[in-house]
Amino acid sequence: MAIPNPFRRHDAHTRQCWGYTFQWTPEHMTEQEMHPLKFTYDVLGEECLNRLDEISPPVTVELPRNASKEKVNRDLYALLRDNASKDEKLAELWTQVNTIPEWVDWEQIERGQDVFYRYGGVALTALAYQSLLGGMGAARVTEVLARTGGFSTKVARRRMYETAQHILQVTASLSAIKPGGAGHASTIRVRLLHAAVRRRILALAKEKPAYYSVEEYGIPINDLDSIATISTFSATLIWLGFPRQGIWMREQEILDYLALWRLVAYYIGTPTEWFETPEKAKAVMESLLISEVNPSPTSKILANNIILSLQGQAPAYASREFLTASARWLNGNELGDALGLDRPGYYYWALFAGQCLFFNILAWLHRLSPSYDKKAIEKRVRKIFYKVIVENTTHGLGEETNFDFKYIPSFNKTSEELGEYEDTKMKGGVERRNLVTFTLGAAFVGVVAYFGSRIALGIVGGFRSWVIS
Repeated sequence: MAIPNPFRRHDAHTRQCWGYTFQWTPEHMTEQEMHPLKFTYDVLGEECLNRLDEISPPVTVELPRNASKEKVNRDLYALLRDNASKDEKLAELWTQVNTIPEWVDWEQIERGQDVFYRYGGVALTALAYQSLLGGMGAARVTEVLARTGGFSTKVARRRMYETAQHILQVTASLSAIKPGGAGHASTIRVRLLHAAVRRRILALAKEKPAYYSVEEYGIPINDLDSIATISTFSATLIWLGFPRQGIWMREQEILDYLALWRLVAYYIGTPTEWFETPEKAKAVMESLLISEVNPSPTSKILANNIILSLQGQAPAYASREFLTASARWLNGNELGDALGLDRPGYYYWALFAGQCLFFNILAWLHRLSPSYDKKAIEKRVRKIFYKVIVENTTHGLGEETNFDFKYIPSFNKTSEELGEYEDTKMKGGVERRNLVTFTLGAAFVGVVAYFGSRIALGIVGGFRSWVIS
């Protein structure tokens, strides 16, 4: 929840957008300045996808029965690796993603990975309800997402878990993000997946122009979209998602966390200059917020489908009201209204306040004790996150995904249908924990306030007695 700052400077350079206020600087970009980025994209990635399709043809959408299971689940990273020495274009991409830029400091990258787990609960909450759900306010981007069918209520939760798997893999360990590691490989798989989605939508648009307008929306998954994606995983958390939950990163943590995502941007074929400094990263986030977030009817459907896909589900068993309160707290009521989210009662706002308090207590335990921080991250948090989201067969993915091309755009596939809400009751989960935390926190504040007032009154009384005497 954005809290107004009474000391904030307001002048001709002050901008306000969706409940967020900032100062416009020369590093910010206007909509006109960003416009060309809608028509540039990762050409090398798409050229290499075409080469890989020649080596190992993909299964057609119409005849999946004629293909072996091995070919259905093509591992594009393995194909690239095994054929890089046989093709000039594949060699170019392979050399690029295995050549580390001179600005990379591996110790800093490792610290950036630890930042994610130090504030793990806060980070996952911000990613789900602000970066992803709030990101649905970017109407132009939702036109691509809707055409994959990947955000219908039936598959939205799995789609979110697959994104979470990628994040967990790039933060798993230092070796994971280095060439050949799991995070490095999954990032290249996602890069080639983006190329496949882009190519498919453009092919359908060529066959049926009304399907998708390049002139209006730009090339699917263009450079601006990719910059925005990296920004939502990094800058949005730093300057929006974390502060709205009561956490402000330290300066070194900001530098380290941005360095990690700048490297991911490099691997995935996204322009990296926007993440060179905190000032540039913050400016591009704010520029995108003011020019790209403009919810459409499709935005409303996809945002509410995310709520639908999560309500009452293990392990949180969160109600629709609590999920909506979470989204509104992190995105503000103005954007919440524009996305068509329900307005929950004060009880659910209190529950989310309890969650913020719970995560703040954990964060301060990490900050106050470096030894506890290191031990908790290595021994518990990393393992718990991966087990719950990826390995759990009941409510997780059940197994690692290879980011194969499952959500294939077609003329009859969209996510533009709103599912039906179901009544869900609190079964324990996060809501009960948050209620207990909020109650204890309120009681503590009450006790402190009571004794503080008694002490203050005693001091005033003593002062008066001294004056009289």
